[in-house]
Amino acid sequence: MDSKVLTEVRDTTRIERVSAHSHIRGLGLSDELEPRETSQGMVGQKKARRGAGVMLQMAKTGRIAGRAVLIAGQPGTGKTAIAMGMAQSLGKDTPFTAMGASEIFSHDMSKTEALTQAFRKSIGVRIKEEAEILEGEVVEIEVERPATGSGQKIGKLTIKTTDMETVYDLGQKMIEQITKEKIIAGDVVSIDKASGRVSKLGRSFTRARDFDASSGSVRFVQCPEGELEKRKEVVHTVTLHEIDVINSRAQGYLALFSGDTGEITSEVRNQINKKVAEWREQGKADIIPGVLFIDEVHMLDIECFSFLNRALEDEMAPIMVMATNRGVTRIRGTDYKTAHGLPTDLLDRLIIIRTEPYTEDELRLILKTRCEEEDVNMEDMALNVLTKIANDSSLRYAIQLITPAALHAKRKKSKQVSVEDVRKCYGLFMDEKRSTEYLKEYEEHFLYGEVSDRTAKMEI
Repeated sequence: MDSKVLTEVRDTTRIERVSAHSHIRGLGLSDELEPRETSQGMVGQKKARRGAGVMLQMAKTGRIAGRAVLIAGQPGTGKTAIAMGMAQSLGKDTPFTAMGASEIFSHDMSKTEALTQAFRKSIGVRIKEEAEILEGEVVEIEVERPATGSGQKIGKLTIKTTDMETVYDLGQKMIEQITKEKIIAGDVVSIDKASGRVSKLGRSFTRARDFDASSGSVRFVQCPEGELEKRKEVVHTVTLHEIDVINSRAQGYLALFSGDTGEITSEVRNQINKKVAEWREQGKADIIPGVLFIDEVHMLDIECFSFLNRALEDEMAPIMVMATNRGVTRIRGTDYKTAHGLPTDLLDRLIIIRTEPYTEDELRLILKTRCEEEDVNMEDMALNVLTKIANDSSLRYAIQLITPAALHAKRKKSKQVSVEDVRKCYGLFMDEKRSTEYLKEYEEHFLYGEVSDRTAKMEI
């Protein structure tokens, strides 16, 4: 039998879940904050996107805090999409916290504590510290193993820059790290003197011709210049909430992973605020006001609204973005009705951004974007039918039909979603309007249904 060489090739793929707003990459604005027709997954809502862009610039400067924005509009007009676009545009260093208003009532803590933690999750602290490091190219590594085979290993490390060369003694811990990082002669390394942490920066250009073939992942760097010992500024970005948890729990930062944060006393927070203020005066830290997004804000009650009024006046308050689809409605916890279900004194503090219903052309562009995101190939006629469904019922319902239609087409071994596939799924799954009509028609056949011509009786 001929020998066969079996080569296993593993493709590294990025696994992503397609969610309702996974196609959003930003606000789709130019450098002059002019909204593009369709960009970064955003379609339409030009005025709202431009207003959100102005607030985004305020957040990026980090100088203005305690501002609040209310995004108000009908259901399905892209309020949450705008907030997600802001989150994508902020970058990794600016904190962004998203929550639903009803979450406040489901935590095992008071409502004000849950809101306080949300506020402090949205405030970043950029801590600067200087670290002493050794940076150079490895010339030689010598490791002496005990003759008996047991005991600690010792060794010597020779590293150089373009100007000097030095030999350092290695202990057991350093030898283990060098072995773990697979460091060999010719690698450029960085060693933290305080912690002893060894990092491989790459391979020296002088060793580029040592081998005929190199892996594509090998990074070649220049041999460092000057002194071996250098002082380097290291920047860590954490949130105030993370500092609170680390200082209020016996297990420290492990509480962040377990989720057992609990209620944090005001004394701990006051001490942390004082310490952060000292760091700011000494130039060791900067405050980064982030963004707190509260969806369905009308679900908060009067106590929460009173807390928000006071919290927005604090020096270390984030930019708060809220969204609601309610008109004139009752404030939860009272008998009073106001615009959007928010107290008038809180409305006075808000900048209100309005979203408008999408046009038919915009609906088509959104559905086309969603098809690309879900990797669905749809015929133009099928997309037109889906656009009409979105216009007659709702955009959310039409988006939900994309994947079922694609699965129906796949079952027929078709590469494109046709009009027949869309109509089939439209018949299988009801929208809100048709479901309401069905209930009205067969109301008397449902339990506890109220019929106009007779009084509903309780089932015994």
